[in-house]
Parts: sequence; C-alpha cells; structure tokens
Amino acid sequence: MSDNFPEAKRFVDEGEQRRVLVDIDETICFYGETRRYDLAVPNHEMIAKINKLYDESWYVHYWTARGGVSGVEYYNFTMNQLKSWGCKFHELSTGTTGSCVKPIFDLLIDDKSKRIEEL
Repeated sequence: MSDNFPEAKRFVDEGEQRRVLVDIDETICFYGETRRYDLAVPNHEMIAKINKLYDESWYVHYWTARGGVSGVEYYNFTMNQLKSWGCKFHELSTGTTGSCVKPIFDLLIDDKSKRIEEL
C-alpha cells in the first residue's frame, strides 16, 4: 500500500459523534391524494425514532429536496414545520438552502442507507 493512499475509514471512530441524514417527505410525514407540504401529516412514531438517535448523541441533519425543482424557498416553512412536529435536530438543508443542498434524484443507492422502518 502506498503512503499516498491511507486506509479510508468507513465509520467514525469510537467516541466521535455519529451523523445521520434524514429525508422528510415519505419518511417522517406522509400525504393523502394531494402532495402539498402544508398538508403533510407527521408520523410521530417515525419522528420518535429520529428523536431517539438525537437523544443518543447522534448529529441529526434533516435533508430534503423541497424547492429543488420549483426554486421555491421552503427552508423557513420546513424549519417551523419540523419544530411544530416536535422533531429534534441540529441542522436542516432543503433543495435551495442549507450547508449541503440536497440534489434532486429518483433513486439513492448507498451502502449505509436504511429505511426508517428498519430503525
């Protein structure tokens, strides 16, 4: 092995704060026939799972593509919505605002992903 390529860590070291990126729509809230953000119904069972991670010292970053296609700014609306639902978190990024704006995609393939139901 070359010194130019040190071994890459897959997870953080023991004792370091772990991070979780959490989608919002169809993860912690759901919709009836009309998919409008102001009509989202929170799923408090799923929110409790994420809040438990927060309580276990995970860094919780809600990461949603809201506004990414339309260009509409949903950051403040979403921030207030999460707070009104009792969500515990450190950071929020939307499709237009945040420290890491969520890209638009139709499929996410990742070796670390889980569905909320698996937590």
